[in-house]
Amino acid sequence: MRRFAFAALVLALGTGSLTACKRAEAPAPAAPATPPPVAAPMPVHVVDIALGKGLNPDKTIAEPTTTFAPTDKLIASIKTEGSAASATLTTRWTYEDGQTVNESSKTIAPTGPTATEFTLEKSDGWPAGKYQVEVMLNGASAGKRDLVVQ
Repeated sequence: MRRFAFAALVLALGTGSLTACKRAEAPAPAAPATPPPVAAPMPVHVVDIALGKGLNPDKTIAEPTTTFAPTDKLIASIKTEGSAASATLTTRWTYEDGQTVNESSKTIAPTGPTATEFTLEKSDGWPAGKYQVEVMLNGASAGKRDLVVQ
């Protein structure tokens, strides 16, 4: 029985020493870092509708006003933000009784802040009265501005 106890002791010590001599395993390689999520581009939207008599080179209004003389150009500058492969801006100009004076559209492909101008001229002059311009983006109303010709 002593031999059995001695053999068990040797076996136990041998197993322990094998464990102690075992090399430390290399840590598992780290998973590649996940890049931060890229924000989806903001859809194009109208942020301002300005009226005036003159334009800056960047198509913003140089002489803001809502009161015009009969011989003035009527200018609307529509500021948009966001991105779109294609979007349609439309202006509908109406006279005081709701009569449509002009409706025109422009296709834009903005990739950030953009200004788009619409200009109306009438060689024999605008009749005095109240007017309104409504701006639509892709067929949906994006806002209205009132103006007066006097």
